[in-house]
Amino acid sequence: MKLCLPALCLFFMATLLSAQKVEDSFEAKSFSDGDFSLNYRIYIPSEIKPGETVPLVLLLHGAGERGDNNLSQLVNGAGSIFRYSRHHKIPAIIIAPQCPAGMQWVDVPWNGDSHVMPKEPSKPMHATMQLLAESIKNLPVDRSRIYVTGLSMGGFGTWDIIQRNPELFAAAIPVCGGGDQAEAAQLKDLPIWVFHGAEDTAVKTQRSRDMVDAVKKNGGTHIQYTEYPGVAHFSWKQTYANPEVLKWLFEQRK
Repeated sequence: MKLCLPALCLFFMATLLSAQKVEDSFEAKSFSDGDFSLNYRIYIPSEIKPGETVPLVLLLHGAGERGDNNLSQLVNGAGSIFRYSRHHKIPAIIIAPQCPAGMQWVDVPWNGDSHVMPKEPSKPMHATMQLLAESIKNLPVDRSRIYVTGLSMGGFGTWDIIQRNPELFAAAIPVCGGGDQAEAAQLKDLPIWVFHGAEDTAVKTQRSRDMVDAVKKNGGTHIQYTEYPGVAHFSWKQTYANPEVLKWLFEQRK
């Protein structure tokens, strides 16, 4: 049996510990839209005052975090968003659904040059949209500050959900994903910050470039793009670790 390198062992141990700390603050729940059940984690700040409303952040994970453990979806992004909101005293509801193994937020290939948005959302995305609607209805959500972000498979999911519901969100951060350029006109008024690694071979960097160009060509002036030189697919690491990115997100209002 091969032993892992000490540095690699430390990395995985730190990742598991980080997920464990986040897990302690996020309640594990399940949502059913009638014919499909979706596991999710939710953080609701305890200090919300009666009558007060707070921002909501929807986080869509990548392909590697699919499954049924209702935990893996917290590994990337959730901890950074949680710690930023706590440190800066911005009470925020955070929802992190988990896509089951073998399914996708958007039923399209990830390595293509483009795709047409499916007429109907995938089963996990449909359930996520219903979960979001129910949460907005039943929780103290500030409807002018609803945000969505996602990485890789979740980057595709982010583009998909904002194209289906452009009026719902105050801002979006798609990371190394891709959308349907033909639907870009709907996004011209939505603040979007797009991220991608210049050396990404899992999801072509051009997917983000094309979406940014399409939004701009349709009159969009609230979209910006950051491309990391020399970075491959894991561009979400520096994105969610950057406090300026999260500061921008929480500053956006409808």
